[in-house]
Amino acid sequence: MIALDEKNEVFGKRLKILRNKKKKNQEDVAKDLGISRARYSHYENNHVEPDIDLIRKLADYHNVNTDYLLGRTNKPNGSSESDKNAIIDKIAKEFPDADLMFGDLASMDAEQLEEVYEFIAFKARRKK
Repeated sequence: MIALDEKNEVFGKRLKILRNKKKKNQEDVAKDLGISRARYSHYENNHVEPDIDLIRKLADYHNVNTDYLLGRTNKPNGSSESDKNAIIDKIAKEFPDADLMFGDLASMDAEQLEEVYEFIAFKARRKK
């Protein structure tokens, strides 16, 4: 097990939030996962990080994606292809001059695309 750095507290915070949504205590979750309560507590308190298999198991248990648990996205169930397409369409309609970067947009997830949209909108407002 690897100690987490203090900056990355999102994992444990999200585990605790998800556990509380299920109205379960640490003992209940640990039992459901087949680990000790102490081990689960270490994860929730960011003292150690679980291995990849347990991260997947936690994501499945809470019905969220692993990126959400790891703090890579704020969307528990990720973004769908339709989310991405909707944002790309929104950018294309509102900012037709932004077409030069659409090749790069295709590789981004919906959250990144939303950030691109916000940036373009910000820059457009500053031009006026």
